[in-house]
Amino acid sequence: MSSREMRGPLTEYRGGGAALPDVLERVLDKGIVVAGDIQINLLDIELLTVKLRILIASADKAREMGIDWWESDPFLSSSARREELEQRVERLEEELREARSRQLEEGAPAGDNGGAAGGG
Repeated sequence: MSSREMRGPLTEYRGGGAALPDVLERVLDKGIVVAGDIQINLLDIELLTVKLRILIASADKAREMGIDWWESDPFLSSSARREELEQRVERLEEELREARSRQLEEGAPAGDNGGAAGGG
């Protein structure tokens, strides 16, 4: 069997003749939006509303539209994760400096602080 004879539902649509990779490329290049609302009412009282908005597009197309939330998400972006870790390290270093200064103030002998305490 040649590669042309092995076409199935995943490689070609039956009526259109468009190959799946071509369709995916077109969808990712242009983008597609699926929107829908689900509303549950009881005796004209709104109990629940769910608004669904799904965007399917390539990362480049999403950036063109101003969508880049994954770049600042620490779970998805190594640079965002690095920034988060740097902020945590800075915060811990500051807390350590404050703890050391408090420890020095509380534990320093009376004569070590320039005669201000007890020299009156």
